[in-house]
Amino acid sequence: MTIKQISIFLENKSGRLNEVARVLAANSINMKAFCIAETTDFGLMRLIVEEVDKAVKVLRDAGFAVILTDVLSIHCPNQPGALSKILESLAKEQIFIEYMYAFAQSERADVVINPNDMEKCLKVIREKHPDIL
Repeated sequence: MTIKQISIFLENKSGRLNEVARVLAANSINMKAFCIAETTDFGLMRLIVEEVDKAVKVLRDAGFAVILTDVLSIHCPNQPGALSKILESLAKEQIFIEYMYAFAQSERADVVINPNDMEKCLKVIREKHPDIL
């Protein structure tokens, strides 16, 4: 399914991640998943929350640079080869994955994907892997 992801641009300095966590906690917003990419000067935190609009507002009010992106959330079996089968189906259709991140619990892995063509990606997954959306 398509979900909203929050991207937050952060300076590379001590305490900036804690500031994000503190602002969200003060507003009772739970982080469901996140990943961080960094360069020498700044970091990019990609974040999934349940209350997206509220999170965007409180983060912007706190002075953070925030953007929203549509991403794809899939649930696949947490077993060797499960993700590979999905990615192979997408690659055969020339769908490029710009980035992805995942976490696994028990028998299920939750994967967040940002493909170059969301509509085509959804079509392929619905046709070849309908049980993972």
